[in-house]
Amino acid sequence: MRLIATALSVVAALILAALPAAAQSRLQKILESGKLRVGTTGDFNPMSFKDPASGEYRGFDIDVVTQLAKDMEVELVLVPTDWKTLVNGVVADKYDMTTSASVSVARAKVAGFTDAYVEFGTVPLVLAANLDTFTGWASIDKPEVTVATTLGTVFEAQAKAFFPNAKLVSVEAPARDFQEVLAGRALVSITSNVEAAALTATYPELAIVPVDKQRAKRPGAFLVAQDDFAWINFLNQWIALKKADGWLDELHQTWKIAR
Repeated sequence: MRLIATALSVVAALILAALPAAAQSRLQKILESGKLRVGTTGDFNPMSFKDPASGEYRGFDIDVVTQLAKDMEVELVLVPTDWKTLVNGVVADKYDMTTSASVSVARAKVAGFTDAYVEFGTVPLVLAANLDTFTGWASIDKPEVTVATTLGTVFEAQAKAFFPNAKLVSVEAPARDFQEVLAGRALVSITSNVEAAALTATYPELAIVPVDKQRAKRPGAFLVAQDDFAWINFLNQWIALKKADGWLDELHQTWKIAR
């Protein structure tokens, strides 16, 4: 790990040395302040969630940014945020980056992304008792089916595209779409393959509809300021190093996240 930190120090020095005198990257600010601010929603199990017993953040992404701060030899500061203001928080400099966010054209118009280090795909969730009602994606797209999503997430836009004939409802965090299914106010919710695996383990009454394939496969990456190329470049080098030494593969196995 000391070798990683040393390598990153060299990378950081070279990147910062190449900057114009008037420019100041968040990388430089982080190294000078000794603090890395990371925005996270804390409602995306197993990526970022709060441990009910301790109230502390846990998850795949939390392990990722914890290791990043350790390698940078700075303090990690987790900043609570929500999905609908995720991009605004980066733009307004409330935090230096976020935990993993799905890469989308809409977000890329106003914010930047690093290289991907995880992949998401969308699957539908229903009550296990209703599983026989659904045979795939087409069986959901009917007027009598209510599909719930969480406001501000990529799934809200996906539901509009996937199910033009179904009834769509969006709930605002901290309420969550799957809770609408548990409460019987919706028949279906959609979420990532990652969260669906965690939810069905936590709530045995939920089940994944046996679709022929996941939809909207998309990379997950750090969301950062769009014009801060020094910071993006540094994070990309860190991701490359973690992939090369097998650390990210091991973390995927630890959290049982399919690749």
